[in-house]
Amino acid sequence: MPKPLNAVVAGHICLDILPDLEDLAGRNLQSLFKPGSLVQIGPAQLMSGGPVSNTGLALHRLGIPVRLRAIIGADPLGRILKEVIGARGKTLAAGLKTDPQATTSYSIIIGNRKTDRLFLHSTGANDTFGPEDVDYARIRRAALFHFGYPPELRRMHQSDGREFAKLMRSAKAAGATTAVDMSLPDPNAESGKIDWRPIYKAVLPHVDIFLPSFDELLFTLRRETFKRMAAAGEILAQATPALLEDLSAELIALGVRIVVIKLGRRGVYLRTAPGAALRKMGRARPVPAGAWANRERWIPCFRVNVVGTTGSGDSTIAGFLAALLRRAGIDEALTMAVAVGACNVEAADSLSGLRSWNDTRERIASGWEQAPAAVDDPGWKWDADKRMWIGPQETPGG
Repeated sequence: MPKPLNAVVAGHICLDILPDLEDLAGRNLQSLFKPGSLVQIGPAQLMSGGPVSNTGLALHRLGIPVRLRAIIGADPLGRILKEVIGARGKTLAAGLKTDPQATTSYSIIIGNRKTDRLFLHSTGANDTFGPEDVDYARIRRAALFHFGYPPELRRMHQSDGREFAKLMRSAKAAGATTAVDMSLPDPNAESGKIDWRPIYKAVLPHVDIFLPSFDELLFTLRRETFKRMAAAGEILAQATPALLEDLSAELIALGVRIVVIKLGRRGVYLRTAPGAALRKMGRARPVPAGAWANRERWIPCFRVNVVGTTGSGDSTIAGFLAALLRRAGIDEALTMAVAVGACNVEAADSLSGLRSWNDTRERIASGWEQAPAAVDDPGWKWDADKRMWIGPQETPGG
């Protein structure tokens, strides 16, 4: 395989504080938050978090030359964050810009292997991130520009996404393939109260690859459906082929070339635009474009012992983008996405479970078993060779 292309990853970053709560696994965590109580727990891990760290460092682990761009504060948390990232590679922390007037973003992650996670999050310096904070000279030398978590970056979702659109338009004009992933907005925060549709209309024409999770997409595009599904139970369990086809069709109509929707333990859904659109994707565009055009796929996850899910979606994105940057085919890109995501959840933190590109491929080739994922729709067909479902919207050719 040829030498991999390079990438710039920008956007949200934070320091994750992950206390060891395994001794509390048999207790209801919500019942612990009582005023005046003292609950003994284990030691805490201090890790870098957010997509700049999770996706960026996962790409680095997979052998992709990557530069990071984010804002931190001139405070002790910022110094710890730079030290944590710098330990992964000498140049990786060089792109962290310090704002002396801001505080460093941090998250306290509450949860264990038997419960879903609760994030107590301070956005901090991320609120000041704007188009002027990106190194466009670096982007002009990169094949891919990946931007993460606009709901956690205040200036990116204000004014109907005007500054967000400027950022992505400028990155696209620099010749890079552009990619964006999301985070789930807090319904009580500014990002959870605004209408995201005007933002998508302004931004997505400049986004080649959009990689949200199903619940993030529902919240931002189908708010009432999101509320109804949330009241009925786990949202990811209610994802249907028809709804995924409808959402992906809307995104492609808005200008996205490749739609990747993360479905948690149910795998990953992919939909692509026609070849003419893919050929305009910039330096990391699929080659040949016709082999990726007009595809609709749903790939199940690999079987693993889940220890933690911190950064699992970001790792899934890294697996997909790393394959694209290595000029892999669409089947390998999807397979590597769920494989890297599966490796991630075998550790409590976002990076310890990840393997190198070659080690991950060898694990897949060794017969790594996938979890069953039935797609209950007569238009979908299982392809045993590809180990994924093929949707009715798939029409071969460019």
